Amino acid sequence: MASVQVALWVVVMLVALALVFDFMNGFHDAANSIATVVSTGVLKPGQAVVFAAFFNFIAIFVFHLSVAATVGKGIAQPGIVDVHVVFGALIGAISWNLITWYYGIPSSSSHALIGGIVGAVMAKTGASGLVGSGIAKTVAFIFVSPLLGYVLGSLMLVAVSWIFRRATPSRVDRWFRRLQLVSAGAYSLGHGGNDAQKTIGIIWLLLIATGYASASDASPPVWAIVSCYVAIAAGTMFGGWRIVKTMGQKITKLKPVGGFCAETGGAMTLFLATMLGIPVSTTHTITGAIVGVGSTRRASAVRWGVAGNIVWAWILTIPASAFVAAIAYWLSMVLF
Repeated sequence: MASVQVALWVVVMLVALALVFDFMNGFHDAANSIATVVSTGVLKPGQAVVFAAFFNFIAIFVFHLSVAATVGKGIAQPGIVDVHVVFGALIGAISWNLITWYYGIPSSSSHALIGGIVGAVMAKTGASGLVGSGIAKTVAFIFVSPLLGYVLGSLMLVAVSWIFRRATPSRVDRWFRRLQLVSAGAYSLGHGGNDAQKTIGIIWLLLIATGYASASDASPPVWAIVSCYVAIAAGTMFGGWRIVKTMGQKITKLKPVGGFCAETGGAMTLFLATMLGIPVSTTHTITGAIVGVGSTRRASAVRWGVAGNIVWAWILTIPASAFVAAIAYWLSMVLF
């Protein structure tokens, strides 16, 4: 009986830690949803975070839990994950999120979590404990999602420019100030749908590993699903203003029409990835879309130095979070 009580205490602690990560995911990635709509002046910052948080939450009613299934069952081999692996993965991801938030770098919370799982599993069993196919498609989309965001954002701007070629600039601006609310809502919906599910997946992993859920269950418990969507929406409400500035102002200057095209291209990418069950980076996606919109106007409109620094953060995310996760895994062996 004592061992069950200890196990339950550890499980509760790790679920709480997972929800802290989820909150930080929303806090860290709020910029992805609202940077363009704030930088174009369509919404004030306070209005924008409430708007984005609302759509983060209602994604619970829109998307199937395909991404949660990938994280819960498609990264580590069945039977490998235990409380120490989950602890290491979460500490690795949270640490990288804190570092990049402090320096205002738009890195990927998603890939920080994947890197954390990889690092903790490798510390336990080596590469044999990983599911190669799940990791391969996640890594592939590190490149595919920003490229797809870039292409779709560019094509949207070209199409809009052609459709409204006879309209006056003031009329275009007035129309797209309204339409940007639609595109920002769609992007926030995609953000909630893809990112909240990653935390649902890690909690599902934990519950299966500790016997509080079965690997044969079709979906995780309802309380885990609802709490993760609430946590990410709450994180978005608080916003990560350092990163908002980088995403909304430093990469390129955006007008409402550009913001609409970037958000719509990014939202289309997120919807596709979520339906395919692929955990992607909302940061990578919207950055690619913003760069695509900026470079369609002219290459010099993009501050390539800033974009280059962001890409370096992308490259470092998985190995850096994996390294911290491995250390946290070994530390947890001593702690509990």
